[in-house]
Amino acid sequence: MENSSVTSHLLGEPVCYCGQISATRTSWTKNNPSRRFQGCTLYGRLDPCDYFSWIDPPPHPRYKIVINGLLRKSNNNENGKMKTRRLVKLNQIALGCIVLSVLIHKRVI
Repeated sequence: MENSSVTSHLLGEPVCYCGQISATRTSWTKNNPSRRFQGCTLYGRLDPCDYFSWIDPPPHPRYKIVINGLLRKSNNNENGKMKTRRLVKLNQIALGCIVLSVLIHKRVI
């Protein structure tokens, strides 16, 4: 079945060993950041086949360093944004509690 998979890939329709059109995915591992590959569409489910084929050539070592550094910065930035959102919500809750306690103290409510 490997030959049919290779032939299908050459015709522009990559098919895995299951007979399904294979999925194009992107690797975000440390060793292969942003490297595209073809794999079984059933990956992550029951009984996927072992079809796997890189689309892109191996990345240059410097490329890995740059991409991984950018990914770290992006992840740190996203974590910072999440912390900021949490702080804003906590401040809104705290402000609401203060307003409520002032209204209760003045017996407005």
